[in-house]
Amino acid sequence: QVQLVESGGGLVQPGGSLRLSCAASGFTFGSYPMSWYRQAAGKERELVAAISSGGGTRNYADSVKGRFTISRDNAKNTVYLQMNSLKPDDTAVYYCKVIWGIRNYWGQGTQVTVSS
Repeated sequence: QVQLVESGGGLVQPGGSLRLSCAASGFTFGSYPMSWYRQAAGKERELVAAISSGGGTRNYADSVKGRFTISRDNAKNTVYLQMNSLKPDDTAVYYCKVIWGIRNYWGQGTQVTVSS
């Protein structure tokens, strides 16, 4: 079955960096676009970044452009989110997602807290 497992979250000071990972299994990873979402407390889940199956096309939310970079390693079945210049507004639970068949599949999420 499709499984997504995020890791790499934590507490970081404003201006700091984190690298999130999402390990995928149960499907042909290299054939599917992947995306990262986040959900802050009391807010709706929002798209942060997306990457095409081969990695050649990447899209970002305006709020993270120039600070976050999405990438993938199809040999390792893993998608990454490099987050630099973090701000308190980036505090949220971060999820990776794949659309497989007619369903959205989500990981369990990883908490990112940006605070001094």
